[in-house]
Amino acid sequence: MQKIILTGDRPTGRLHLGHYVGSLKNRVELQHTHKQYIMIADIQALTDNFEDPSKVTQNVCEVMADYISVGIDPEISTIFIQSQVHELAELTMYYMNLVTLGRLQRNPTVKTEMQQKGYNDSIPIGFLCYPVSQAADITAFSADLVPVGEDQLPMIEQTNEIVRKFNSTYNTECLKEVKPLIGNVGRLVGIDGKAKASKSLNNTIFLSDTSEEIKRKIFMMYTDSNHLKVSDPGTVEGNVVFDYLDAFYQNREELEELKAHYKRGGLGDMTIKNILNQTLQSFLEPVREIRNHLKKDELMDKLFYGTKVAKDLVINKMLEIRDVIGIKYNR
Repeated sequence: MQKIILTGDRPTGRLHLGHYVGSLKNRVELQHTHKQYIMIADIQALTDNFEDPSKVTQNVCEVMADYISVGIDPEISTIFIQSQVHELAELTMYYMNLVTLGRLQRNPTVKTEMQQKGYNDSIPIGFLCYPVSQAADITAFSADLVPVGEDQLPMIEQTNEIVRKFNSTYNTECLKEVKPLIGNVGRLVGIDGKAKASKSLNNTIFLSDTSEEIKRKIFMMYTDSNHLKVSDPGTVEGNVVFDYLDAFYQNREELEELKAHYKRGGLGDMTIKNILNQTLQSFLEPVREIRNHLKKDELMDKLFYGTKVAKDLVINKMLEIRDVIGIKYNR
């Protein structure tokens, strides 16, 4: 049986290079060998944007454009809008009975995001419970694999805990555990050298950035604060420019030579930033070109079609799940 992939993004803005190395690259490659469902997670995006829903709804089309521009084919991969598959919200409610408040509060990914957003006791319940929503999304499609960045591994762990609890509670094998799929670069650091590349931290390069924006951001990157002169030996570890070169420079042998040269001295920061600029411009120019020619009406038509396909599948899965739980009524 062909393995099923479930993956997605929250539409709070355009996608960036961190998304690409974290999961988009895997999605492009695996769509030809696996049955892939990609969810635009507008409900989950509302958990911390409930006061500004237009920020979410307006970006649904932007995310779809980013998907197609990097090579995800909606004729092969099923791309859908989360809120329009209502059964996912129903399944989330069933799963909420299987998870304790304490377990959600211990989820490392949730804890990190709570700190970043300044939540204390004022955290919205919807935000706290979005790992449960993710579990519903994954299991409703009987997914085998979920491409994620390293920071999302606790979400997969929590999904599998819910699967085991559900199967044990209802004496069934209706749900199956899922495996994470990590890209070659588990996490891309932000251009400021702090945390990960993130829209909310304003420290990332977007797939749709202009060539001028890309260059400006690259030349803002941190390198080695002790590398004051070109002749000084430099440090590669923790050097943001080399982190990005590791992720995108194709010739690995040449890259190792650049690292060795930088370490022994004689290679300036401006030189390596120019090399990175050339590398990213070459990668992003065709992506941006495709994106600029996409039309909103056509994108939404593809999304509505994908959503119908996804909904039909989930409806059938929910019939099985309701039957297992015992929520069924006959006239």
